[in-house]
Amino acid sequence: MANPSMKKLIRLDVVSDTVCPWCFVGKRNLNKAMALSSNEFDFEVRWHPYMLNPSAPREGVKKSEFYRQKFGVHQFERMMSRMSEVFRGLGLEYDTSGLTGNTLDSHRLITFSGHQGLEKQNALVEELFVNYFTQGKYIGDRQVLLEAANKVGVAGAAEFLEDPKNGLDEVNEELAKHATRINGVPHFVINGKHQLNGAQAPEVFMRAFQAASK
Repeated sequence: MANPSMKKLIRLDVVSDTVCPWCFVGKRNLNKAMALSSNEFDFEVRWHPYMLNPSAPREGVKKSEFYRQKFGVHQFERMMSRMSEVFRGLGLEYDTSGLTGNTLDSHRLITFSGHQGLEKQNALVEELFVNYFTQGKYIGDRQVLLEAANKVGVAGAAEFLEDPKNGLDEVNEELAKHATRINGVPHFVINGKHQLNGAQAPEVFMRAFQAASK
C-alpha cells in the first residue's frame, strides 16, 4: 500500500460523538502520533457518527445540570476533576458551562464536510470539539455550526443545514454501518483491520500504525 510520496498510507476510520470528551482527547493524541510518524506515513482520517444520547433535546439543556442528574453530584464532581486534569495535560481548559443536547446536526455537517475533503472534515471536527469543550458553545446551535464551518472553509453549510432532511439518510447509513458494531467511543479502525478503543496514548497509535503497515 503505497502512494506517490513513497510513504506508506495509513487510513483511519474514527467513530466518535461531538459531546464525548474522550473523543477529543483521543483526537489530540492521534494528531500527536501522526505528527511523530509523518516521516514514515501519510494519513487519511475519516470521521463517522456516534450518538451517545440520541434522545437528547435539540434545544439543549445546561451541561452541568444534565450531568449532575445523570451521574449524581459526587460522581459528577469526580468526573469534572478528572477531565479538567486530562485537558490541562493537553494544554486545554475544560469548560463545563453552556448547553449540551442532540448532536445530530453536528454529525450531518461533519458528514457533509467530508465530501469537500478529509482535511476540511478533520478541521471541522477539531473546531467543534474546541467550541464545545473549551468555549462553552452549544454545537446544537445552528449559528455555532455555521461559524465553525465558515472558519474551516466548508462551503454551502447554511443552505445544507436549512433543511433538516439534508444528509439525514447518509448519517443514518453511517450509524448503521459503524456505530452498531461497537460499545463506546472513540473507536479507531486502522487500514480496515486493526482496531483500538478509547483515548489511547500517542505511543499506542504509533505501534498500531507499524502493525497495520505490514
